Amino acid sequence: MFFKDIIGQEALKQQLIQSAQSGTVPHARLFCGKAGAGVFPLALAYARYLNCTNRSETDACGRCPSCLKYTALVHPDLHFIFPMVAVREQKKLICDDYLPEWRDFLSTHTYFDLSMWLNHMDAANKQAIIYAKESEDILHKVSMRIYESAYRVLLIWTPERMHPTCANKLLKIIEEPPQNTLIFLVSEDPERILGTILSRTQRLNVGPIAAEALAGAIEAQPYELPPAEAQQIARMSHGDYIRMIENIHVSEENEYFLQQFIRIMRNSWARNVKEMKTFAEEMAGIGRERQKSFLAYCQRLIRENFMYRFQANEMNYMNRAENTFSARFAAYINERNVFDFIEELSDAERHVTQNGNAKIIFFDLALRITVLLKK
Repeated sequence: MFFKDIIGQEALKQQLIQSAQSGTVPHARLFCGKAGAGVFPLALAYARYLNCTNRSETDACGRCPSCLKYTALVHPDLHFIFPMVAVREQKKLICDDYLPEWRDFLSTHTYFDLSMWLNHMDAANKQAIIYAKESEDILHKVSMRIYESAYRVLLIWTPERMHPTCANKLLKIIEEPPQNTLIFLVSEDPERILGTILSRTQRLNVGPIAAEALAGAIEAQPYELPPAEAQQIARMSHGDYIRMIENIHVSEENEYFLQQFIRIMRNSWARNVKEMKTFAEEMAGIGRERQKSFLAYCQRLIRENFMYRFQANEMNYMNRAENTFSARFAAYINERNVFDFIEELSDAERHVTQNGNAKIIFFDLALRITVLLKK
């Protein structure tokens, strides 16, 4: 990945380029932001630029030996740490065991999130973490000499998913890494990272992509959307490239979440306890990551339905199918219940994250919604 592959974020790109050119490179840097804002590709492009032997004022050259190895993702001084699902029978116990799949995934995805990686691993219904055993492999890697580049780079994607044992073992190298060793952490949820790790890193916040830059990306190939349509979709995407592509395709996942949202609201309104129970049982079977994604989707749709009541198009960020449903449903979301709705959905998401019983969580949520809809 190059800086040129990253949509927008021009100020941040320039900041990182100046850091590399001046040699003021922090040994531990925390890149924070939504996956769709380009946090991971920004970190990887920065690593490439730092080790490029013929870089320009704006980007890496793409032709030197270092760049060629970065393109193939086989540079001996570039190490990836990412969440995975251990499979003992296949001897997949650490990240390096998943490197073929990881390289294949990165070769076809510039912008991605955890659910996309889980689908690529065929582990959509499982919870991926960075296991405690990974720390031993990391410590072994940093104990070896740097092979050929100016910097050895450890790129840790979603450090908030590190097992506590792994996180604690890495504290020392994050505070005092070997010479010319850089640790880049890429996080969507930095508040879940161990506090002692946060205090040892220099934080770089990556904000949403400007709507104009997003629109320009889909006016070009392969989408080639008319400017007016591209601008509407970009505005609906809140600076998130992944969401924008979903909005273009109206993905099956989005359609599924909308149907489940409609279902839980109708069951709760009708006080159909039998269907509430059936709904809860079915939701328990889709896996924790999808459960959390669904609850986040519900929170967004509640907010959008509240804003829909103001009849201001510039404040409407729903697609056509969501708009059609909201034309009637929005009347039930008002000043008396909107904050309670968000709180209940947020609590349910937190309980799922904490490995609570999904059947109980979703059944209880449906019961609580019954009360809220009557407010």
